[in-house]
Parts: sequence; C-alpha cells; structure tokens
Amino acid sequence: MKVKTQSKKVNKAWLNDHVNDTYVKLAQHEGYRARAAYKLKEIDEQFGLLRPGAVVVDLGSAPGAWSQYVRRRLGSSGGGQLAGTILALDILPMEPIEGVRFLQGDFREDAVLAQLEAALEGRKVDLVVSDMAPNLSGIAATDGARISLLVELALDFARAHLQPQGALVAKLFHGQGYDALVQGFHAQFRVVKTVKPKASRDKSSETFLVGIGRKD
Repeated sequence: MKVKTQSKKVNKAWLNDHVNDTYVKLAQHEGYRARAAYKLKEIDEQFGLLRPGAVVVDLGSAPGAWSQYVRRRLGSSGGGQLAGTILALDILPMEPIEGVRFLQGDFREDAVLAQLEAALEGRKVDLVVSDMAPNLSGIAATDGARISLLVELALDFARAHLQPQGALVAKLFHGQGYDALVQGFHAQFRVVKTVKPKASRDKSSETFLVGIGRKD
C-alpha cells in the first residue's frame, strides 16, 4: 500500500512539473509536438548544423518534434517551399509532417536500414540526428548495452552516409558504456562536443554528443 501511495505522489509531482514546465508551454504555444524540439534548436544554434538544401535523417523521430524543427529551418513554418530533404524513422507511428518522408520500422533490423538507404537514393547526408532510446528495464548492465547499441548503429550509419563535413547528433545517458561511446565519436569525427541543452530536465542523465567532420 505504501508503494502505491508513493507511486501516486511521484506521478503527481511529475505531472505538476510537466504542466508548469517552461518548454512544455513554449512547445504548445509554437505548435511543436514535444519540448524536445528546443534541445535540437539549442544544439543547432550553437553549432550551425542546418543549412538550406541539407539532407537530414532523423532517427527515433516520433512524435516528430525534431523533424518539425528541421522542417521549419529548411523552409517556412507555414509549410512553404522545402529547401532540403528530411527522412524520419521510428519504430513507433508518427503523424505526418508536410515535407518529411517517414519510415516506420526498427533501426536495428537490416531490412529497415535497407529501406532507409534506398530512400536516400544515393545522396550523401549533411546531418543525422538521433533521439533513439530503448525501453529501460532498470537493470544498469542491460540498459547500458541497449543504449550503446543504438548509438553505435547511429555511428555506423553516419560513417557510411555522411558528407565529409557532415554531423551527427546523438542522445546518450551517463552510465555504463558512456566513455566508450565518447571514444567512438572521437575516433570518427574531427570535432566532438558534449552538450546538455537547457531544455533537458535537470534530473535527467541524458546528454547529447555532437560529432562534426568525418575523419577519413
């Protein structure tokens, strides 16, 4: 009984924080599907990652806030002419976004990766953004391995498809495997930065790695 009561208190506290969250309110006001849009916005503004004509791949895209942000940066928020290409992929469904091609599937499966590669039609990618995260079990070793796999897959995709000056932004969590993933970025990119956007919740262990310019 105490467990249930504690759980209700935690859920109520989270809901209260969420409703009063500055970025939640801002997302609602500006028409973004999630507050996560402001994480990518801050990273983009810091490093100048998006330019007209860019080819962008959004991994772990649902519900679509990052794709929305990219769409607005490469066109107009009113749905004007899109100067670029946006491909989005997620294991979950995503409501359509004008100008964004969405593929539903598990990025860990070769067949899904092949579909994404086919959709590129041989074009090199300017920016890969990955907000992928696994379902967490609460077991540190298991969760660490699942997180590492997704980041490693994003790194492999970036290695194969990025332009020489292209960039990868990937979410990861502090914990087991973190240092190895940072080393993986340094092995692949000339510039590597760690970012904790203001829109990330203070209690969250998430951080974002930004890799710019492939090492040949």
